Amino acid sequence: MSLQSSFSTSKYQVGLIGVGVMGEALISGLVSSRFPKAQIVFTEKRTDRAREISTKYGARALELSELAKTSDVILLVVKPQDLADLLAAIAPDLNKSALLVSFAAGKTTKFISEKTSEKVSVIRVMPNTPTLIGQGMAAISLGANVSQEQAKFVADFLATCGKVISVDEELQDAVTAVSGSGPAYFFAFVEEIIKSGVALGLSEEQASTLAIQTIVGSAAMLEQSGKSATTLRENVTSPNGTTAAALKVFNEANFGEVIEKAMTAARDRSQELA
Repeated sequence: MSLQSSFSTSKYQVGLIGVGVMGEALISGLVSSRFPKAQIVFTEKRTDRAREISTKYGARALELSELAKTSDVILLVVKPQDLADLLAAIAPDLNKSALLVSFAAGKTTKFISEKTSEKVSVIRVMPNTPTLIGQGMAAISLGANVSQEQAKFVADFLATCGKVISVDEELQDAVTAVSGSGPAYFFAFVEEIIKSGVALGLSEEQASTLAIQTIVGSAAMLEQSGKSATTLRENVTSPNGTTAAALKVFNEANFGEVIEKAMTAARDRSQELA
């Protein structure tokens, strides 16, 4: 049975709490995989936003308590600082066989179980923003009570928005540092390349086109060539050439050390949010 066929006959009702950009991307992924629209529900306080989501995707808006009572899978797409209050609000109404899927950075499956019920199944997910265009990277960790069927459902639907890996939960903070926050590192790098290109005489449009396509092409090459980043870098770097001159500056500025410090800071902040 194909992935789309299995989704189209799914028995689950999926409820989303949080329909911002990430929540909407997840709804879009479900709909594009032919998951029954009538089985997608969400809660949203803003009437205009609720109407927008319902009209665009065919999903139904429900009150929070009703969503908690009736949903088999609940996607918690909220900020970490809002999660505790949300869990306290839905705990009395939760279907005890429900699966809670948390997208809140830093919050552990144990934290979620303690705030709801030890009988509830919990999966923790760290996604990233390319999920919005179907090119996301998600890492999932299984908490207590998760069945094989539940785990497969979550992995399969996240795969409609990009790639998925499973990791031990103790590694989720490292995942946050690599892929969760990772897109911002690349955006910041491209920003600086564009600024430098303009300083060297290019127009902003020219510098932007050159930088963006270089990043896109390099990423595709890294994915499709089967070669490591190290090998590809070495292939571009001729002895005493232009690339070598640029990389020498990076090395002298301790570029690798800066990257490690930045990612460690992201990891540490994720731990602080727990």
